This record gives sequence, structure tokens and C-alpha cells, in this order.
Amino acid sequence: MSSWKSDYVTVNKIKLHYTRTGGDKQPLVLAHGVTDDGLCWTTIAKVLAPDYDVVMVDARGHGRSDSPKSGYGPASHAKDMMGLVTKLNLQHPILLGHSMGAMTTLAFAGAYPDIPRAILLEDPPPWWVINTASAEAAARRTELQAWMEGIKRKTHKELVNEQRTSAPTWSNAEIERWADSKQRFSPNVIEVFNARNDSSVDWQKLLPQIKCPALLITADPARGSLVTKDGAAALKSLIPQLKIANIPRAGHSIRHDQLEAYLHAVQTFLAKL
Repeated sequence: MSSWKSDYVTVNKIKLHYTRTGGDKQPLVLAHGVTDDGLCWTTIAKVLAPDYDVVMVDARGHGRSDSPKSGYGPASHAKDMMGLVTKLNLQHPILLGHSMGAMTTLAFAGAYPDIPRAILLEDPPPWWVINTASAEAAARRTELQAWMEGIKRKTHKELVNEQRTSAPTWSNAEIERWADSKQRFSPNVIEVFNARNDSSVDWQKLLPQIKCPALLITADPARGSLVTKDGAAALKSLIPQLKIANIPRAGHSIRHDQLEAYLHAVQTFLAKL
């Protein structure tokens, strides 16, 4: 890690922070979920760095990136990602995203279909099948906003202790990085859950534009993962080349819950490119 580079690029009038493992290798960009940041990918980056130039970006409002008041929808995140790819001169990068970052990855691959070499999606919120105007969707947004506001009131020690209890399979290092990220994200990030963002992308039109190989990693809805079998099938109907890997005994943060199985799914897919 001592050779990893930490720096900034200016895109769309904001500074984005990133950490990069470097080397003359296939670029692989990692896009984190809401309230996380780039360093939450450290464990995965360590494994993949020998074969890939891994770029862990802090999305706007997260980590050490700027936090404007707006621009937290998937279309804006995809534009930020394109700015990063352009500024760093990443040629046909592979993108791996979790949750919000997976939606950024989908929006990016649909808007710029000739750019990505491949995409990998860790339990994205299934907006391609959600009625964003429904009372259920509104209630979920309110619940998530309250969760984010609650996090910002907690100390680092409280976050660590609570996560250690609720996620006993996570390593201490992962819990520490998770708690660090919660201390760093901006309150402006709550804009992610603005109803306008849910309807800002026509997923039914955008997703069929994706041309590159794609992998969807799903887990167990009973443990909190978001993509059901029906949701995965609906995404495959929009992206016919999509491969699906289900990892049991894992929730929304699949890589933290079942690291070995997650790495096997990722590395198997990447080896076939």
C-alpha cells in the first residue's frame, strides 16, 4: 500500500479524490456505495492490484472529495465517473460498483457504451423494477434519510461497536474503514434520496444500450440484499449478456459478509474477459 497514489482530479467543477494502486495494467475502477468511500475497497484492491491498476474513487460528497449541494443522482455520478476516466486517461476500464456505485456503473455503461471493458455490479438497488412514485418507495427514502442522519450523530467508537455486533463476520480492519467513511461523508449526500433522482434516468431505455460483458452479484434478501431473483431476471432481460452469481449467507455488503466467495465470483468473471 505504500506505493499507492492518493490524488485529486477536477471534473464537473468539483475535486474528486482517488487512491490508485498503479502499474501498466488493465485499469479497474471501484465505485462505492452511499456513505462509504474509496478506501472501503482496500481489501479487494489488495487482492486485485497485482493484475490490475485499481482506482478507488471517492464519489462527490464522500471521503475527501468535494461536497456540492446537488448532483447526487446516477446521471451526475456517471458524468463524474466519465470525467475521472478521461482525466486519468483510463483506456477501456473495467468498473466494479457496490449499491449506489453499482447504479453509477450501470448509468455510465449505458451512457458511454464504448468506454467500459466490462462491468460488475454488487447488489444494486433495483431501480429498473421499482415504481419510484409509490408510497413504498417514498417510505424507503424516508427510512434511509433517517438512517443517514442517525449515523452523523454517532461517534467513531459507537459506530465500530454497533457494526461489530451487527456484522460479526466482518474483519476489524473492514469495520474501522467503514466507520471512518461514516465520519467523512457530507450531510449533502442525503440528496441521494431525493425523489427526483429516482426518476432522473429512464432505465428501461438506458440499460439495453450496454454492450460490454456484465456480472451481477446477488445475495440473500432475507439477510438484507436488495436484488431478488425476479429483479435479477428483469435486469438480464434488459442486458442479455448479463451473468449472475448468487452468494448465499450474505446481505447487502456481499464482499464483507462472504469475502472468499465474492472474490471467486469476481476473479472467475474477470479471467474470462
